[in-house]
Amino acid sequence: MKDKEVSAALWEKLEPLLPEAPPRSAQGGRPRVDDRRALNGILFVLRTGIGWEHLPQELGYGSGMTCWRRLRAWQAAGVWHRLHLVLLAELRGAGQLDFSRACVDGASVAKPPGGEFTGPNPTDRGKLGSKRHLVTDRQGLPLMFCVTGANRHDSVVFEELVDALPAVAGLRGRPRRWPDKLHADKGYDFERCRTHLRAKGIKVRIARRGVESRERLGRHRWVVERTHAWLAAFGKLRVRFERQVETHVALLSLACCVICLRTLIRFC
Repeated sequence: MKDKEVSAALWEKLEPLLPEAPPRSAQGGRPRVDDRRALNGILFVLRTGIGWEHLPQELGYGSGMTCWRRLRAWQAAGVWHRLHLVLLAELRGAGQLDFSRACVDGASVAKPPGGEFTGPNPTDRGKLGSKRHLVTDRQGLPLMFCVTGANRHDSVVFEELVDALPAVAGLRGRPRRWPDKLHADKGYDFERCRTHLRAKGIKVRIARRGVESRERLGRHRWVVERTHAWLAAFGKLRVRFERQVETHVALLSLACCVICLRTLIRFC
């Protein structure tokens, strides 16, 4: 059961990025859970949505708290972000990352009361929730995301999200960072959003309130909505259970890596 969750392809790309394990104490104690087993446990929790404390010991993944601590330690070390960049670079090298068009959109996520970056959701009777804001390439591959409270308007983090787009290598020459065009719905119909894109040489494709028909809005943007659905398919992301935003961001980063890896394996 130990290798059920982690594919050989994922482990091959992740292992070189992991920090060295701390030296064992001279006073003994329990042996350290193997990193691959801990990753198995993290992926099992991410996929199923089970509580960390309920991770079955008979699976051989270690305790839920061990997996939770390993997830946070690797997040603090920047492992998930570096893994995402590695996968994006390999996708670009394989000709599967399309910068001719990018799409941006936000999606609200329900959350039990309390926690960082939450707020009353105006679309869910004011219940607490958070929102993930996502940028994808033309095919819906996740390039960058951020998390806010559910009461934050999509356009509030638009400039920050665009500025955070990574420079992706994978081909000879300079890494590619900016897409040719960026599509967004009417929630981003503000002049400051358009000005920000023009300043970076990105063609503006933001729907205009009172001008664009509803029938045309999803012609190119449906891919980002599909990616939000892919993320929601992970049980731990369908509802935000994590009070600490760092843990929630770590799970989102890992889910984006899994989505990229699925595409990479399909075409390589």
